[in-house]
Amino acid sequence: MSHAVYRFHTFRQYLSEKHPFPVRKVPVDAGFTCPNRDGTRGTGGCLYCDNRSFSLNSVGTREPLTDQIEKGMSFQRNIYGDCKYILYFQAFSNTHGPVERLKSLYDTVFRYPDMIGLSIGTRPDCIDADVVGLIDSYADKLPEVWVELGLQSIHETTLSRVNRGHTFSEFLRAYKLVRQSRAKICVHVIAGFPWETREMMMRTADAMAGLNVDSVKIHHFYVAKDTGFVAEYERGELPVMTLGDYVKLTADFLERLPERTSVQRLVGEIRGDYLIAPRWDRAKRAILDLINTELIRRNSGQGAKPAEPVTRSFPSKTSL
Repeated sequence: MSHAVYRFHTFRQYLSEKHPFPVRKVPVDAGFTCPNRDGTRGTGGCLYCDNRSFSLNSVGTREPLTDQIEKGMSFQRNIYGDCKYILYFQAFSNTHGPVERLKSLYDTVFRYPDMIGLSIGTRPDCIDADVVGLIDSYADKLPEVWVELGLQSIHETTLSRVNRGHTFSEFLRAYKLVRQSRAKICVHVIAGFPWETREMMMRTADAMAGLNVDSVKIHHFYVAKDTGFVAEYERGELPVMTLGDYVKLTADFLERLPERTSVQRLVGEIRGDYLIAPRWDRAKRAILDLINTELIRRNSGQGAKPAEPVTRSFPSKTSL
């Protein structure tokens, strides 16, 4: 199925509308850690997280940054032909360090003429004015500058339960800081936490709508090897969603998002050596098609339902 017929606004569609050439992300692991791993805010990391389950560059010995970039560009070129690239600092918290170190790593983007963008994955508690100022400076030369902020849920009980190490208020503070720059924001959320009700998950969707986020990544809750939830799952205390339930939940979520918000991901990892559960016998593209089919069945689509207002003041570019 072509992305053009989806009833949600894909990131690929956003890129194709903005640029006259194909654009692909090149993910890298630059050797960062996280403040809830290194003792800055806590230890152990998020209980659901093992970067090896979604970041191939974090498996085995980490290669030099330039080697990762060149291999990633070559891989994309072999599939899509001539294209441009966004350098994506993916693994762990990529603003967690001195600004001088961050600049030396981010400046790698300028070594490659076909790089037109920078995308930086991080956490709310690793954002301050100096970091935002640095990121904003790249908009002078690059048409695509993104900050990917991990949130996962607006509910404090969930943030505590998964050992996120930050609060929703801290997320809003970071979001407001980044909104004052020229960078666009992609927010990561997880749908299907076993202890959250559908209503709770829809409140997170409503909050994303209230923020009028530029983009989202929606991941389903899954259990990966060597993470903090394995023991609970093996004891039968941590049920995971069926594919059918997840398809309906994701359609519900999309209906509440503004039409302008691009969707960069709708499902987490569904196969591989590090995945324990759920194991859905479908490829990612097939799951996207199922979500789209559900929206067609409803005669619905992204933005079809007004989001319920969340009782907080959300920052926006127009209100700052």
